[in-house]
Amino acid sequence: MNKKPAPRNALYAQSGGVTAVINASALGVIEACRLHRDRIGHLYAGRDGIVGALTEDLIDISREDPAAIRALRHTPGGSFGSARYKLKDLERDLPKYKRLIDVFRAHDIGYFFYNGGNDSMDTALKLSQLGEQLGHPVACIGIPKTVDNDLPVTDCCPGFGSVAKYVAVSTLEASLDVASMARTSTKVFILEVMGRHAGWIAAAGGLAARKAGDAPHIILFPEIAFDRERFLARVRETVEQKGFCVIVASEGARDGEGKFLSDMGTRDAFGHVQLGGVAPTLAAMIKDAHGYKYHWALADYLQRSARHIASRVDVEQAYAVGRAAVELALAGKNAVMPVIVRKSSKPYRWNIGSVSIAAVANREKMLPRNYITADGFGITAACRRYLEPLIGGEDYPPFKGGIPVYAKLSNARVRRKLQPFVI
Repeated sequence: MNKKPAPRNALYAQSGGVTAVINASALGVIEACRLHRDRIGHLYAGRDGIVGALTEDLIDISREDPAAIRALRHTPGGSFGSARYKLKDLERDLPKYKRLIDVFRAHDIGYFFYNGGNDSMDTALKLSQLGEQLGHPVACIGIPKTVDNDLPVTDCCPGFGSVAKYVAVSTLEASLDVASMARTSTKVFILEVMGRHAGWIAAAGGLAARKAGDAPHIILFPEIAFDRERFLARVRETVEQKGFCVIVASEGARDGEGKFLSDMGTRDAFGHVQLGGVAPTLAAMIKDAHGYKYHWALADYLQRSARHIASRVDVEQAYAVGRAAVELALAGKNAVMPVIVRKSSKPYRWNIGSVSIAAVANREKMLPRNYITADGFGITAACRRYLEPLIGGEDYPPFKGGIPVYAKLSNARVRRKLQPFVI
Protein backbone atom coordinates (compact mmCIF):
# COMPACT_ATOMS: atom_id res chain seq x y z
CA MET A 1 0.00 0.00 0.00
CA ASN A 2 1.33 3.43 -0.97
CA LYS A 3 1.90 5.66 2.02
CA LYS A 4 0.11 9.00 1.79
CA PRO A 5 2.64 11.85 1.58
CA ALA A 6 2.86 14.07 4.65
CA PRO A 7 1.20 17.45 4.25
CA ARG A 8 3.49 20.33 3.34
CA ASN A 9 3.23 23.80 4.85
CA ALA A 10 2.18 26.99 3.10
CA LEU A 11 3.24 30.63 3.21
CA TYR A 12 1.04 33.63 2.47
CA ALA A 13 2.46 37.13 1.92
CA GLN A 14 0.97 40.53 1.15
CA SER A 15 2.82 42.91 -1.15
CA GLY A 16 2.88 46.57 -2.13
CA GLY A 17 0.18 49.10 -1.36
CA VAL A 18 -2.63 47.49 0.60
CA THR A 19 -6.36 47.82 -0.05
CA ALA A 20 -9.69 47.83 1.76
CA VAL A 21 -10.19 44.16 0.82
CA ILE A 22 -6.78 42.47 0.71
CA ASN A 23 -7.50 40.86 4.09
CA ALA A 24 -10.60 39.27 2.56
CA SER A 25 -8.23 37.50 0.17
CA ALA A 26 -6.15 36.42 3.17
CA LEU A 27 -9.29 34.98 4.75
CA GLY A 28 -10.05 33.09 1.55
CA VAL A 29 -6.59 31.50 1.69
CA ILE A 30 -6.87 30.67 5.40
CA GLU A 31 -10.30 29.08 5.18
CA ALA A 32 -9.39 27.08 2.07
CA CYS A 33 -6.22 25.77 3.72
CA ARG A 34 -8.20 24.70 6.78
CA LEU A 35 -10.52 22.67 4.56
CA HIS A 36 -7.50 20.66 3.37
CA ARG A 37 -5.56 19.90 6.55
CA ASP A 38 -4.72 16.47 5.13
CA ARG A 39 -2.65 18.16 2.39
CA ILE A 40 -1.61 21.50 3.90
CA GLY A 41 -0.06 21.40 7.35
CA HIS A 42 0.75 24.79 8.86
CA LEU A 43 -0.13 28.06 7.18
CA TYR A 44 2.35 30.83 7.87
CA ALA A 45 2.40 34.49 6.83
CA GLY A 46 5.40 36.66 6.04
CA ARG A 47 5.56 39.57 8.47
CA ASP A 48 5.66 42.63 6.21
CA GLY A 49 5.37 40.52 3.11
CA ILE A 50 8.43 39.28 1.26
CA VAL A 51 10.68 41.02 3.81
CA GLY A 52 9.41 38.62 6.47
CA ALA A 53 10.07 35.67 4.19
CA LEU A 54 13.64 36.83 3.53
CA THR A 55 14.42 37.45 7.18
CA GLU A 56 12.61 34.29 8.34
CA ASP A 57 10.19 36.48 10.26
CA LEU A 58 7.12 34.27 9.92
CA ILE A 59 3.72 34.45 11.60
CA ASP A 60 1.89 31.35 12.83
CA ILE A 61 -1.67 31.95 11.68
CA SER A 62 -2.97 28.91 13.59
CA ARG A 63 -2.37 30.74 16.89
CA GLU A 64 -4.79 33.56 16.07
CA ASP A 65 -8.20 33.90 17.71
CA PRO A 66 -10.81 32.44 15.30
CA ALA A 67 -12.99 35.54 15.75
CA ALA A 68 -10.09 37.79 14.73
CA ILE A 69 -9.51 35.65 11.65
CA ARG A 70 -13.18 35.92 10.65
CA ALA A 71 -12.97 39.70 11.10
CA LEU A 72 -10.33 39.87 8.36
CA ARG A 73 -13.19 39.91 5.87
CA HIS A 74 -14.17 43.44 6.89
CA THR A 75 -10.77 44.83 7.97
CA PRO A 76 -8.77 47.22 5.73
CA GLY A 77 -4.98 47.48 5.50
CA GLY A 78 -2.66 44.50 5.55
CA SER A 79 -3.12 42.63 8.80
CA PHE A 80 0.10 40.64 8.35
CA GLY A 81 2.07 43.63 7.09
CA SER A 82 3.11 44.47 3.55
CA ALA A 83 6.21 46.01 1.97
CA ARG A 84 7.38 47.85 -1.09
CA TYR A 85 10.37 45.64 -1.70
CA LYS A 86 11.19 44.58 -5.22
CA LEU A 87 13.43 41.64 -5.99
CA LYS A 88 15.33 42.29 -9.20
CA ASP A 89 16.27 39.71 -11.81
CA LEU A 90 17.74 36.37 -10.78
CA GLU A 91 21.25 37.35 -11.83
CA ARG A 92 21.46 40.44 -9.62
CA ASP A 93 19.41 39.17 -6.68
CA LEU A 94 20.22 35.46 -6.78
CA PRO A 95 21.36 35.33 -3.10
CA LYS A 96 17.97 36.69 -2.03
CA TYR A 97 16.03 34.23 -4.16
CA LYS A 98 18.17 31.40 -2.80
CA ARG A 99 17.53 32.66 0.72
CA LEU A 100 13.79 32.41 0.13
CA ILE A 101 14.17 28.80 -1.01
CA ASP A 102 16.31 28.12 2.07
CA VAL A 103 13.53 29.48 4.29
CA PHE A 104 10.95 27.43 2.42
CA ARG A 105 13.08 24.29 2.85
CA ALA A 106 13.71 24.95 6.57
CA HIS A 107 9.99 25.22 7.26
CA ASP A 108 8.87 22.61 4.71
CA ILE A 109 6.92 25.18 2.73
CA GLY A 110 5.57 23.65 -0.46
CA TYR A 111 2.99 26.30 -1.30
CA PHE A 112 3.58 30.04 -1.65
CA PHE A 113 0.62 32.41 -2.07
CA TYR A 114 1.76 35.90 -3.06
CA ASN A 115 -0.95 38.58 -2.87
CA GLY A 116 0.13 41.56 -4.96
CA GLY A 117 0.41 43.34 -8.28
CA ASN A 118 2.62 43.28 -11.36
CA ASP A 119 6.01 43.22 -9.63
CA SER A 120 4.87 40.59 -7.12
CA MET A 121 3.78 38.27 -9.90
CA ASP A 122 7.28 38.51 -11.39
CA THR A 123 8.77 37.43 -8.05
CA ALA A 124 6.38 34.49 -7.76
CA LEU A 125 7.25 33.40 -11.30
CA LYS A 126 11.00 33.41 -10.60
CA LEU A 127 10.56 31.50 -7.33
CA SER A 128 8.51 28.83 -9.07
CA GLN A 129 11.39 28.28 -11.48
CA LEU A 130 14.22 28.46 -8.96
CA GLY A 131 12.66 26.09 -6.43
CA GLU A 132 12.65 23.30 -9.00
CA GLN A 133 16.28 24.01 -9.94
CA LEU A 134 17.42 23.93 -6.30
CA GLY A 135 15.65 20.70 -5.46
CA HIS A 136 12.83 22.20 -3.40
CA PRO A 137 9.83 22.58 -5.70
CA VAL A 138 7.25 25.11 -4.51
CA ALA A 139 3.80 25.72 -5.97
CA CYS A 140 3.82 29.51 -6.39
CA ILE A 141 0.37 30.99 -6.89
CA GLY A 142 -0.20 34.69 -7.43
CA ILE A 143 -3.28 36.36 -5.93
CA PRO A 144 -4.29 39.56 -7.76
CA LYS A 145 -4.45 42.80 -5.79
CA THR A 146 -4.09 46.39 -6.88
CA VAL A 147 -6.25 49.47 -6.51
CA ASP A 148 -4.86 50.66 -9.86
CA ASN A 149 -6.81 47.93 -11.72
CA ASP A 150 -3.93 47.58 -14.17
CA LEU A 151 -3.26 43.83 -14.10
CA PRO A 152 -3.95 42.35 -17.55
CA VAL A 153 -6.22 39.38 -18.33
CA THR A 154 -8.39 39.63 -15.19
CA ASP A 155 -11.59 41.61 -15.74
CA CYS A 156 -10.81 43.70 -12.66
CA CYS A 157 -8.45 43.65 -9.70
CA PRO A 158 -9.60 43.11 -6.11
CA GLY A 159 -9.19 46.41 -4.31
CA PHE A 160 -10.22 48.53 -7.26
CA GLY A 161 -14.00 48.29 -6.89
CA SER A 162 -13.90 49.74 -3.38
CA VAL A 163 -11.57 52.58 -4.37
CA ALA A 164 -13.81 53.31 -7.34
CA LYS A 165 -16.84 53.47 -5.05
CA TYR A 166 -15.06 55.80 -2.61
CA VAL A 167 -13.88 58.14 -5.37
CA ALA A 168 -17.29 58.26 -7.07
CA VAL A 169 -19.11 58.97 -3.81
CA SER A 170 -16.53 61.54 -2.67
CA THR A 171 -16.71 63.33 -6.01
CA LEU A 172 -20.50 63.51 -5.82
CA GLU A 173 -20.56 64.75 -2.22
CA ALA A 174 -17.80 67.32 -2.72
CA SER A 175 -19.53 68.64 -5.84
CA LEU A 176 -22.69 69.35 -3.82
CA ASP A 177 -20.60 71.22 -1.25
CA VAL A 178 -18.89 73.36 -3.92
CA ALA A 179 -22.17 74.06 -5.72
CA SER A 180 -23.63 75.34 -2.46
CA MET A 181 -20.86 77.90 -1.96
CA ALA A 182 -19.82 78.79 -5.50
CA ARG A 183 -21.59 82.12 -5.73
CA THR A 184 -19.52 83.75 -2.98
CA SER A 185 -16.66 81.32 -2.37
CA THR A 186 -14.91 78.38 -4.02
CA LYS A 187 -15.23 78.14 -7.79
CA VAL A 188 -12.92 75.17 -8.44
CA PHE A 189 -12.45 71.90 -6.56
CA ILE A 190 -9.77 69.35 -7.53
CA LEU A 191 -9.64 65.77 -6.23
CA GLU A 192 -6.32 64.05 -6.83
CA VAL A 193 -6.53 60.26 -7.02
CA MET A 194 -4.07 57.39 -7.47
CA GLY A 195 -3.12 55.98 -10.83
CA ARG A 196 0.48 56.22 -11.99
CA HIS A 197 0.09 55.00 -15.56
CA ALA A 198 -3.53 53.91 -15.85
CA GLY A 199 -6.58 56.12 -15.38
CA TRP A 200 -9.02 53.57 -13.96
CA ILE A 201 -9.43 55.31 -10.59
CA ALA A 202 -9.79 58.75 -12.18
CA ALA A 203 -12.41 57.29 -14.53
CA ALA A 204 -14.39 56.06 -11.51
CA GLY A 205 -14.93 59.69 -10.49
CA GLY A 206 -17.04 59.99 -13.63
CA LEU A 207 -19.65 57.68 -12.12
CA ALA A 208 -20.77 60.62 -9.95
CA ALA A 209 -22.32 62.24 -13.01
CA ARG A 210 -25.87 61.01 -13.59
CA LYS A 211 -26.39 63.12 -16.69
CA ALA A 212 -24.40 65.29 -19.10
CA GLY A 213 -23.08 68.41 -17.43
CA ASP A 214 -23.00 66.95 -13.92
CA ALA A 215 -19.77 66.99 -11.93
CA PRO A 216 -17.04 66.00 -12.39
CA HIS A 217 -16.70 68.42 -15.27
CA ILE A 218 -13.10 67.50 -16.08
CA ILE A 219 -11.19 64.24 -15.60
CA LEU A 220 -7.46 64.10 -16.26
CA PHE A 221 -6.15 60.68 -17.31
CA PRO A 222 -2.54 59.47 -17.67
CA GLU A 223 -3.51 58.10 -21.09
CA ILE A 224 -4.35 61.58 -22.45
CA ALA A 225 -1.53 64.11 -22.80
CA PHE A 226 -2.23 67.19 -20.68
CA ASP A 227 -2.73 70.36 -22.76
CA ARG A 228 -2.48 73.41 -20.52
CA GLU A 229 -4.38 75.80 -22.79
CA ARG A 230 -7.23 73.40 -23.52
CA PHE A 231 -7.52 72.58 -19.82
CA LEU A 232 -7.62 76.21 -18.70
CA ALA A 233 -10.15 77.06 -21.39
CA ARG A 234 -12.43 74.22 -20.26
CA VAL A 235 -12.17 75.37 -16.63
CA ARG A 236 -13.16 78.93 -17.56
CA GLU A 237 -15.99 77.75 -19.79
CA THR A 238 -17.36 75.46 -17.05
CA VAL A 239 -17.25 78.14 -14.35
CA GLU A 240 -18.99 80.62 -16.65
CA GLN A 241 -21.74 78.11 -17.49
CA LYS A 242 -22.16 76.21 -14.20
CA GLY A 243 -20.81 78.66 -11.66
CA PHE A 244 -18.19 76.15 -10.49
CA CYS A 245 -15.91 73.40 -11.80
CA VAL A 246 -15.09 70.01 -10.25
CA ILE A 247 -11.97 68.20 -11.47
CA VAL A 248 -10.77 64.64 -10.82
CA ALA A 249 -7.06 64.38 -11.60
CA SER A 250 -4.96 61.24 -11.74
CA GLU A 251 -1.58 61.53 -10.02
CA GLY A 252 -0.15 60.16 -13.29
CA ALA A 253 -1.32 63.03 -15.49
CA ARG A 254 1.52 63.99 -17.82
CA ASP A 255 2.30 66.44 -20.58
CA GLY A 256 2.83 65.80 -24.28
CA GLU A 257 6.47 64.89 -23.66
CA GLY A 258 5.50 62.25 -21.14
CA LYS A 259 6.65 64.15 -18.04
CA PHE A 260 4.46 63.76 -14.95
CA LEU A 261 2.89 67.05 -13.85
CA SER A 262 3.62 66.01 -10.27
CA ASP A 263 7.14 64.59 -10.76
CA MET A 264 8.95 65.19 -7.44
CA GLY A 265 12.34 64.23 -8.90
CA THR A 266 12.71 61.21 -6.58
CA ARG A 267 12.01 57.48 -6.87
CA ASP A 268 10.25 54.96 -4.63
CA ALA A 269 11.42 51.53 -3.48
CA PHE A 270 10.34 49.95 -6.78
CA GLY A 271 12.32 52.49 -8.82
CA HIS A 272 9.18 54.33 -9.93
CA VAL A 273 9.10 58.12 -10.18
CA GLN A 274 7.77 59.50 -6.89
CA LEU A 275 4.53 61.34 -7.54
CA GLY A 276 2.56 63.78 -5.46
CA GLY A 277 1.04 67.20 -5.82
CA VAL A 278 -0.77 67.27 -9.16
CA ALA A 279 -3.78 68.91 -7.46
CA PRO A 280 -1.89 71.93 -6.04
CA THR A 281 0.00 72.21 -9.33
CA LEU A 282 -3.28 72.48 -11.22
CA ALA A 283 -4.78 74.80 -8.60
CA ALA A 284 -1.87 77.23 -8.89
CA MET A 285 -2.18 77.09 -12.67
CA ILE A 286 -5.88 77.98 -12.49
CA LYS A 287 -5.29 80.74 -9.95
CA ASP A 288 -2.61 82.34 -12.13
CA ALA A 289 -4.74 82.14 -15.29
CA HIS A 290 -8.21 82.97 -13.96
CA GLY A 291 -7.91 84.09 -10.35
CA TYR A 292 -10.59 81.67 -9.17
CA LYS A 293 -10.76 80.68 -5.54
CA TYR A 294 -10.06 76.96 -5.23
CA HIS A 295 -9.81 74.02 -2.89
CA TRP A 296 -8.11 70.71 -3.55
CA ALA A 297 -7.97 67.35 -1.77
CA LEU A 298 -5.59 64.41 -1.94
CA ALA A 299 -7.47 61.12 -1.61
CA ASP A 300 -4.18 59.26 -0.99
CA TYR A 301 -4.48 56.47 1.63
CA LEU A 302 -8.11 57.40 2.36
CA GLN A 303 -9.26 56.00 -0.97
CA ARG A 304 -7.61 52.61 -0.56
CA SER A 305 -8.43 52.08 3.13
CA ALA A 306 -12.09 53.14 3.15
CA ARG A 307 -13.55 49.79 4.20
CA HIS A 308 -16.65 51.51 5.61
CA ILE A 309 -17.83 52.15 2.06
CA ALA A 310 -16.39 49.08 0.34
CA SER A 311 -18.08 47.53 -2.68
CA ARG A 312 -19.75 44.23 -1.83
CA VAL A 313 -18.74 42.90 -5.25
CA ASP A 314 -15.12 43.77 -4.49
CA VAL A 315 -15.19 42.02 -1.11
CA GLU A 316 -16.68 38.87 -2.63
CA GLN A 317 -14.15 38.82 -5.47
CA ALA A 318 -11.22 39.39 -3.11
CA TYR A 319 -12.29 36.43 -0.98
CA ALA A 320 -12.90 34.28 -4.05
CA VAL A 321 -9.42 34.74 -5.55
CA GLY A 322 -7.80 33.89 -2.20
CA ARG A 323 -9.78 30.68 -1.93
CA ALA A 324 -9.18 29.83 -5.60
CA ALA A 325 -5.41 30.21 -5.16
CA VAL A 326 -5.36 27.32 -2.69
CA GLU A 327 -7.56 25.18 -4.91
CA LEU A 328 -5.23 25.78 -7.86
CA ALA A 329 -2.20 24.78 -5.81
CA LEU A 330 -3.87 21.59 -4.63
CA ALA A 331 -4.83 20.79 -8.20
CA GLY A 332 -1.13 20.65 -9.04
CA LYS A 333 -0.90 24.07 -10.69
CA ASN A 334 2.22 26.22 -10.45
CA ALA A 335 3.07 29.77 -11.57
CA VAL A 336 -0.58 30.63 -12.15
CA MET A 337 -2.93 33.34 -10.87
CA PRO A 338 -6.70 33.19 -10.41
CA VAL A 339 -8.52 35.82 -12.46
CA ILE A 340 -12.00 37.29 -12.51
CA VAL A 341 -13.92 36.48 -15.68
CA ARG A 342 -16.89 38.69 -16.58
CA LYS A 343 -19.79 36.69 -17.99
CA SER A 344 -22.19 39.62 -18.40
CA SER A 345 -22.43 43.26 -17.31
CA LYS A 346 -26.17 43.62 -16.80
CA PRO A 347 -26.88 41.74 -14.68
CA TYR A 348 -23.28 41.48 -13.55
CA ARG A 349 -22.12 37.89 -13.55
CA TRP A 350 -18.60 36.63 -13.02
CA ASN A 351 -16.64 33.54 -12.15
CA ILE A 352 -13.02 32.61 -11.42
CA GLY A 353 -10.60 31.40 -14.04
CA SER A 354 -6.81 31.19 -14.06
CA VAL A 355 -3.89 32.36 -16.15
CA SER A 356 -0.14 31.81 -16.28
CA ILE A 357 1.70 34.35 -14.13
CA ALA A 358 3.98 34.97 -17.12
CA ALA A 359 1.01 36.62 -18.87
CA VAL A 360 0.65 39.10 -16.00
CA ALA A 361 4.11 39.78 -14.56
CA ASN A 362 5.45 43.28 -15.25
CA ARG A 363 2.58 44.12 -17.60
CA GLU A 364 0.02 46.89 -17.27
CA LYS A 365 -3.54 47.31 -18.54
CA MET A 366 -4.31 50.86 -19.60
CA LEU A 367 -7.71 52.51 -19.78
CA PRO A 368 -8.92 51.87 -23.36
CA ARG A 369 -9.27 54.96 -25.54
CA ASN A 370 -12.92 54.15 -26.22
CA TYR A 371 -13.56 54.53 -22.47
CA ILE A 372 -12.54 58.20 -22.69
CA THR A 373 -14.66 60.84 -24.42
CA ALA A 374 -13.39 62.37 -27.66
CA ASP A 375 -12.39 65.60 -25.91
CA GLY A 376 -10.29 63.63 -23.40
CA PHE A 377 -12.05 65.05 -20.33
CA GLY A 378 -14.70 62.44 -19.45
CA ILE A 379 -15.82 58.82 -19.58
CA THR A 380 -17.98 57.17 -22.23
CA ALA A 381 -21.06 54.99 -21.87
CA ALA A 382 -18.86 51.94 -22.49
CA CYS A 383 -16.66 52.90 -19.56
CA ARG A 384 -19.70 53.38 -17.34
CA ARG A 385 -21.02 49.93 -18.30
CA TYR A 386 -17.69 48.43 -17.28
CA LEU A 387 -17.33 50.36 -14.01
CA GLU A 388 -20.82 50.41 -12.52
CA PRO A 389 -21.08 46.69 -11.62
CA LEU A 390 -17.74 46.83 -9.78
CA ILE A 391 -18.99 49.32 -7.17
CA GLY A 392 -22.23 47.44 -6.62
CA GLY A 393 -23.62 46.62 -3.20
CA GLU A 394 -22.62 47.51 0.34
CA ASP A 395 -20.74 45.37 2.84
CA TYR A 396 -20.52 47.41 6.01
CA PRO A 397 -18.20 46.38 8.85
CA PRO A 398 -19.70 46.06 12.33
CA PHE A 399 -19.75 49.32 14.32
CA LYS A 400 -19.36 49.98 18.02
CA GLY A 401 -19.85 53.43 19.47
CA GLY A 402 -20.07 54.79 15.95
CA ILE A 403 -16.63 53.43 14.95
CA PRO A 404 -15.95 50.31 12.83
CA VAL A 405 -14.63 47.27 14.70
CA TYR A 406 -11.64 45.80 12.87
CA ALA A 407 -9.48 42.71 13.41
CA LYS A 408 -6.48 42.89 15.72
CA LEU A 409 -4.12 39.97 15.26
CA SER A 410 -1.44 38.81 17.67
CA ASN A 411 0.88 37.83 14.78
CA ALA A 412 2.75 35.25 16.89
CA ARG A 413 6.24 34.48 15.60
CA VAL A 414 7.39 31.13 14.25
CA ARG A 415 10.70 29.95 15.75
CA ARG A 416 13.62 30.73 13.47
CA LYS A 417 15.81 27.88 12.22
CA LEU A 418 18.37 29.69 10.05
CA GLN A 419 21.10 32.22 10.56
CA PRO A 420 20.08 35.91 10.33
CA PHE A 421 19.92 37.43 6.87
CA VAL A 422 20.45 41.13 6.23
CA ILE A 423 18.53 42.69 3.33
